[in-house]
Amino acid sequence: MTFAKESELHVVLGAGQVGPALARELVRLGHRVRVVRRGAPLAATPGVEWLRGDLTEPTFAEAACRGATVVYNCTNPELYHKWDQLLFPLAQGILKGAMRANAKLVVLDNLYMLGAPDQVPFNENTPMNPRSKKGQLRKQLVEQYLQAHARGDIQWTSGRAADFFGPGAAGMSAWGDRLVQHIAKRTPIEVFGNPELPRSYSFIPDVARGLATLGTRDESWGNVWHLPVAWKGNTLELIQAIAQELGEPVRTRRLPDIALAVAGVFSPLIGAFREMTYQWKVPFVVDDRRFCTTFGVEATPAQVAVQEAAKALEPKIRAFRTGNTRDVVPSTLVA
Repeated sequence: MTFAKESELHVVLGAGQVGPALARELVRLGHRVRVVRRGAPLAATPGVEWLRGDLTEPTFAEAACRGATVVYNCTNPELYHKWDQLLFPLAQGILKGAMRANAKLVVLDNLYMLGAPDQVPFNENTPMNPRSKKGQLRKQLVEQYLQAHARGDIQWTSGRAADFFGPGAAGMSAWGDRLVQHIAKRTPIEVFGNPELPRSYSFIPDVARGLATLGTRDESWGNVWHLPVAWKGNTLELIQAIAQELGEPVRTRRLPDIALAVAGVFSPLIGAFREMTYQWKVPFVVDDRRFCTTFGVEATPAQVAVQEAAKALEPKIRAFRTGNTRDVVPSTLVA
């Protein structure tokens, strides 16, 4: 392994869908990497050290970021229905930890703060106009980061991604464990809104590579970027493409809003998700040209991304069918 000449330490906070892939990419680029998460460390990776703790605790957040050149915030509160209570303490702990370390900060963000843009595709100049409580929270965080950067408190940048698919997609993703169960049982895959409307989806390896680019290029700081998106078709086409690659039959079933409303009475998670379904009722396509032009990169070709997504799902489907479901985590989100 060849380290960068200064042997910089890059700290990845969060080890969910993107964090592990980002850590591997940073190691490939020659950096020392520390991954921080609440839970136990994942599989050992050469060049990666692990730290376990709560980033809302100021002392731990400072220790987690100590020595870092760049800190990557890839965290999300696990309890989706409690974001109003959990998101700000987590983000503030990370921001202060990075500031105390005199480190630069790269934030993995979503598109919630944009609401339902009139322009399609929409780019980084699209005004923040949230249509949900979670979108409003995300907007407030972006404003805080911009203010901190403008004051000179920290060098910050943000990479926004659409919903994830591909290797690493897990229980909270429509393209992870939920898809595994439906394909394995040959039951219809629930969709909501209009699955035939144009919609972007982000391939997880592209997200990881995009964040690593932002953390290692001077052009990135102080700006919001739309990370490369591999899929710009529609939801139904992506389901069909993955199923075809797997050689599996596939059916879909549209889930009406009333079904989500009823389910939300019994599941706080589903109830919390209801406010986001507007994204599947309008065209929702990301313009990633600014990132791709500035940094000279492109998203993974859609066909290759679909092949890799299917390859990652195949052993889980096989395990589910044989009853070896230890690594297949049931998802409670019917979305």
